[in-house]
Amino acid sequence: MVNQIAGVDVSRETMADLEGFAALTTKWTQKINLISRNTSDDIWNRHIVDSVQLYQYAPDRFQNWVDLGSGGGFPGIVMAILGKAKQPKAQFILIESDQRKAAFLRTAARELSLQVDVIAKRIEDVTPQGADIVSARALAPLSALLDMTSRHLSPEGIALLPKGKQVRQEIAEAQKSWRFQLEDHASFTDPQACILAIQRIESRGQ
Repeated sequence: MVNQIAGVDVSRETMADLEGFAALTTKWTQKINLISRNTSDDIWNRHIVDSVQLYQYAPDRFQNWVDLGSGGGFPGIVMAILGKAKQPKAQFILIESDQRKAAFLRTAARELSLQVDVIAKRIEDVTPQGADIVSARALAPLSALLDMTSRHLSPEGIALLPKGKQVRQEIAEAQKSWRFQLEDHASFTDPQACILAIQRIESRGQ
C-alpha cells in the first residue's frame, strides 16, 4: 500500500518510520530543544510533512545528500527515511555542531536503520563533501547559506532550501554576491513559504 505525502509516494513501511521518528523527536524534545515547544503538538504538519515535500525536487538518482545544521533532523533524517526505500545505496550526511543534537541524530539513525553519517562539527570546519544534494532548513539568510552550500555541493549538484515570507528580499540580497540558477516551488504547508532549488552557485568575487 502506497500513500502520498506532499506529492511524494510513501510506502506503509516508510510511513511507520516517519511516525516512529515523530514519536522519538517528541520524547527527546522534553530533554533538549529539538523543536519549538509550541510546534510539538503539530509535529506532523509543521515538521514531518514540511520536510517530506523537499524530496520531490531531488534528482531521480543520487549518491550523497548533505544536510546542513540538521538540528532535530528536519529535513535530514526525514530525507534518509524516504531514501531508505527510494535510494537504498545513497548516503545521508548530517552536519550538526551541537553535541546533544548530534547524539539524538545518531540515535534516530540507529533505531530506524538509516544510512546516515552524523558529523558533529561546524559547517565551515567540515571537509568539502562534493554532495549531489545539499539541504538546509531555517539555518541562515540565503546569502550566508549559499556560502555554506557552495562549500559542500558538487559542481553539478542541487541545493534544496526551504524559505519563508522574506524569500524575495533574501534572493535579491544574495544576488549581489552570488550567481546561481534558481527555481522556486510553492510550499505544501505554508502559502507564504517556498522551496528554492538552486544550482551552479558562483561567487561574484566581492
